Amino acid sequence: MYFVKRIALAIPLLLVISALAFVLVHLAPGGPFDRERAPASPEIERNLNAKYHLDEPIWKQYGRYLGDLAHGDFGVSLKYRNHTVNDIIAQGLPVSLTLGGLAFCFAMGIGLTTGFFTAARRGGWEDYVGSFLSVLAVCVPGFVLAPLLILIFAVKLKWLPVALWGSPWHMILPVLALGLYFGGKVARLTREGMLQAMQAEFITAARAKGLGENGLLWRHAFRIAVLPVASYSGPMLADLLTGSFIIENIFQIPGIGVFLVNSSLNRDYTVVVGLSLLYAVLLVGLNLAVDFAYRWLDPRVKYE
Repeated sequence: MYFVKRIALAIPLLLVISALAFVLVHLAPGGPFDRERAPASPEIERNLNAKYHLDEPIWKQYGRYLGDLAHGDFGVSLKYRNHTVNDIIAQGLPVSLTLGGLAFCFAMGIGLTTGFFTAARRGGWEDYVGSFLSVLAVCVPGFVLAPLLILIFAVKLKWLPVALWGSPWHMILPVLALGLYFGGKVARLTREGMLQAMQAEFITAARAKGLGENGLLWRHAFRIAVLPVASYSGPMLADLLTGSFIIENIFQIPGIGVFLVNSSLNRDYTVVVGLSLLYAVLLVGLNLAVDFAYRWLDPRVKYE
């Protein structure tokens, strides 16, 4: 019942987001035809506005947009000729999902491993080194790390491509730049969760029964420690998917982030609203998936 209510509440939330995005992008200065190479005459501009219904009141444009959206049509791009927003999503979304998914797997892999071993070696040099690297990863944002990676591994050493998206070699630097920050966050959450779990009474009881330290860490402490990571994984994956547009622009990756930035600059209303709504759907859906995962990991959790 809880999840049915969440899904029901998501529908008006998405409507509010779409309305805000629609109104705000139309209130921004400039128009979609202001940056044409040859300035359009007043008559041509009027004809273009009439063709795309931009001469109508905003409320009427939004009503028309909702009618098309009900049929799964996000509209026609005003700047990308002969392209619909559906075409742009179909072209860019798989790339963004691949980048975000790889960065998510990298962040979870390096974060869980680092957090586990730093907690298991608490007070040792492994703990100090791992904790320092985790804090360093959190302190350096991706848009700062990306140029450094390009300078070192692409320009100086010439080991990897500078930009674009094609082969697995093209994916390494963007995934590192996007995933290291979140890997540091996961490592810190895992370490703190492990340390708290090791102080729990059932861990003390299991140790008193003679269970080995490795068994305590893997079978008991780690399962408890991963719960905060599970809660964070939904927003993290949403951030990786929706926040990757900076990395996509730095590495010139043809994902939806590049289309969103370019469309915002060009006042391509339909693309901006469509992609904003897509990001909102991803965010709501991923947070709902986290609730499912948390309930599966810990059956004691009850939602009301």
